[in-house]
Amino acid sequence: GPAGTREKDVNLAVALETKRRLEAEGAAVVLTRTGDYRITLESRAAIATALHPLLFISIHHNAEPDGTRDGPGAETYFQIASPESKRAAGLVYEEVERAFAAYDIAWVGDSDAGAKYRPRSGGGDYYGILHRSAGVPAVLSEAAFISNPPEEALLADPAFQAVEAAAITRAVIRYATTTDPGSGFVEP
Repeated sequence: GPAGTREKDVNLAVALETKRRLEAEGAAVVLTRTGDYRITLESRAAIATALHPLLFISIHHNAEPDGTRDGPGAETYFQIASPESKRAAGLVYEEVERAFAAYDIAWVGDSDAGAKYRPRSGGGDYYGILHRSAGVPAVLSEAAFISNPPEEALLADPAFQAVEAAAITRAVIRYATTTDPGSGFVEP
């Protein structure tokens, strides 16, 4: 971010807090990265496909928005061929949007913010973490824009990281215990 907040640090903090919260609810959780080290997309996807979890979520924070928004510009990507991935992305989007809407800041986002897919030119999923984990419902969450100074300030705050983690936790619990379809679906 412009003030020096590193995405990898925020991603890990949110993942660790999400893990803590899900385990407190009785879930078994495995992280593909537990510290500040590099792990390839192939390795992350291999862990997911080997363990075959109920859901695989890749936590990220966005950059380079199209413009300003009246509210949060969260994006969640789902696997094109997986209805379960789509449902999970809609649930993550709902919970993150609802949690972040409580903050009155100058939000930014893309014009097609929401729960969506992104195809490769040759077909299939554009994002490596989604196409390499085929067979396991997976979601890529881009919850806020670290490149936007007001959002970066929130993301640097452990209390806000906990808000994001709580939103993801609620989405996972809803995914596991309900048939809620999710919402926020847009065509990219």
